Amino acid sequence: MKVRVEWKYRTAKGLETSFTSEEMTAAEGVQIAEDIERTKRARELVFIDTFDESAWTMKEMRAYLKSIETEPHDIKVYFDGGFNIEDRNTGLGCVIYYEQNGKSYRLRQNAQIDGLESNNEAEYAALYLCVQELEFLDVKNMPVRFSGDSKIVVNGMSGEWPVIETELVRWADRIENKLQQLGIQAEFELIPRKENFEADRLATQALKGIEIAGTSIV
Repeated sequence: MKVRVEWKYRTAKGLETSFTSEEMTAAEGVQIAEDIERTKRARELVFIDTFDESAWTMKEMRAYLKSIETEPHDIKVYFDGGFNIEDRNTGLGCVIYYEQNGKSYRLRQNAQIDGLESNNEAEYAALYLCVQELEFLDVKNMPVRFSGDSKIVVNGMSGEWPVIETELVRWADRIENKLQQLGIQAEFELIPRKENFEADRLATQALKGIEIAGTSIV
């Protein structure tokens, strides 16, 4: 969950004003809020869920964080697809970072498939692979940030650009349906290719027939 912290501040002489923080994770918000409360001058402090603008109290937010400790959370996903125009093979790369039980994990998965028509379709297939991996992790009703270097996919899934090609529409529909089924609050981020090097490498390895699958503590 991403939140803003909102509170009223009162000086020793009784002057009041209101403050709103930048967006941050729920855990970071609680840390900031606890520090604010120690001043003993904060009033009406609440957390605003930036996804649906719902308001949470400190007690509710602490309970929420406690409830998700054993589940994957603070999830960041990187995806990339590679397409070999000569043999029409496709390599898919997926990297998922998440927190669980107080530890940080990295999941890496790639796959080689055939039957696709373009690099853009490969990029959508890579994103779908990531959503499948989230399902295997039993991720439900969580905010997830998906990062990739494909403008076609990121802008298409975020609604910035229309998805026109028939084969891409099919992939976009499959992804959206699966996200809705899992209750995932998806945020799509376009990043430079150099920041997507892990997923890119996995996709390249898949094209070479090198299979990678595993989860490690980071």
